[in-house]
Amino acid sequence: MVNKIIIWVALLFFSVASHTQDSIVYNNPVIKGFYPDPSICRVKDDYYLVNSSFEYFPGIPLWHSKDLINWEQIGNCLTRPSQLPMQHTGASGGTFAPTIRYNNGVFYMITTNAYGWHNFFVYTSDLLKGWSEPVFVDQGGVDPSLFFDDDGKCYYSGESKAGICLFELDIKTGKKLTASKVVWTGTGDRYPEGPHIYKVKGWYYLMIAEGGTEYNHMITISRSKSIWGPYESNPKNPILSHKWAETEANPIQGTGHGDLVQAVDSTWWITFLGFRPQQGRYHVLGRETFMAPLEWVDGWPVVNNTGTVDLKMKIKNHKLYPVRNNSKMENFNSATLSPYWLFLRNPYADDWSLTQRPGWLRLNGSAITLDSLASPAFVSRRQQHFEFNATTLVDFKPTISTEEAGITALASNQNRYEIAIRREGNHRSVFVRFKLGCMSNEAAREEIPDGLVYLRISGKGLYYFFSYSLDNKNFKTIAKANTRFLSAEVVGGFTGVVLGMYATGNGRKSMNPADFEWFEYNPISE
Repeated sequence: MVNKIIIWVALLFFSVASHTQDSIVYNNPVIKGFYPDPSICRVKDDYYLVNSSFEYFPGIPLWHSKDLINWEQIGNCLTRPSQLPMQHTGASGGTFAPTIRYNNGVFYMITTNAYGWHNFFVYTSDLLKGWSEPVFVDQGGVDPSLFFDDDGKCYYSGESKAGICLFELDIKTGKKLTASKVVWTGTGDRYPEGPHIYKVKGWYYLMIAEGGTEYNHMITISRSKSIWGPYESNPKNPILSHKWAETEANPIQGTGHGDLVQAVDSTWWITFLGFRPQQGRYHVLGRETFMAPLEWVDGWPVVNNTGTVDLKMKIKNHKLYPVRNNSKMENFNSATLSPYWLFLRNPYADDWSLTQRPGWLRLNGSAITLDSLASPAFVSRRQQHFEFNATTLVDFKPTISTEEAGITALASNQNRYEIAIRREGNHRSVFVRFKLGCMSNEAAREEIPDGLVYLRISGKGLYYFFSYSLDNKNFKTIAKANTRFLSAEVVGGFTGVVLGMYATGNGRKSMNPADFEWFEYNPISE
């Protein structure tokens, strides 16, 4: 009898221990760096997510996950200039707030191009084969969303000056089948936007963002038995916000603009944007993608039990499917760039090549500079961590003083830091320049010999450091700058810092190319 009790106690302990092991802790944000306005859909046991990309090309990054926590970028939705023309688009122009949906074997992605303020959608039945040409929708405002009802009808919801508008849409032609109707104006806070409609247990739920995509951002929700309303507001709105005094010290701020998804195991989740400020109220990484579980209580969604989230989130009975980290080192050995690389606006084909010198990224500096609203010879990726080293090996032999090439930390065309190489008389120099609005300052300059040069920008705490090396072992730091001057609070706009390689002839076409053999982005801490 005693032995049976011992065995039973042991089994009970093992059962409790196993259940405890089923609890996992995951880190927010689930997608770090400038990946705002997330929208999500599920197809069987696969999840797909898209983000805004603003003035960067290709547009609308596309992600895949098996577990909602680990995400891999598998492409971009808008890869051709015919899909996304952005000539002379300013900082934080371009594409705004996409929505991704799946219906009857077809993916749809709808967004707004601020170059002309056109609302449009693209579609595909095969993500590996790319997306269609745009189908335009004659509707003003931004933040468009699609909802496919049980009867096969498709509805468009979006932001307008009067509130959230709704109409039935012909998904084949983009034509409006009904007049646009304002169905909800939110809870009374400013900027009701980012609408999404869901149908749960016979109710239509309309979820939006309010308060502006800043520190007072929040997510609110309403419901109706008819898609046309009237919509009753959740008495416990907002369902997610960090604008209250008790979350003032939370390292995540500006939570809002979200989308819901029901997981394979029938649980519900919300993805949303937020940002991580430093030095009080300065954020340089942009608005990032976060994820949190939610439950339905008395017919309303409750996010993470509290309506708030943390950097570390604990959940139970959730199986993880890790993805490969393919974004640290780029050797430029492929015929195409990895999907996380970005151009400013629509690039010119003659400005860059992966084939003119195989195994290298060649930038043929044009007359266009990084100051311009045209497209410079520039290839970049997002900064995703506060502490990192971004290093490249460059082969550049300028013969006149106007030619320069290097790497930059860029928040906008008028706000950036760079370390670069140029010709000065009979020798080359490496220099650091700070460009902040109408002010431009050369912070350091040193003569360097001919040959290959390693350039590095490092993020360490509250500063960027700029260094170079001739052997990839001994790096000499020649300047540093405060990160906060590239923050959204200083620069304005909706993007975060990108790190990239550039070349320019400063008003004339360069006679000599800049070749980059590799680019390594190495986080010092996650």
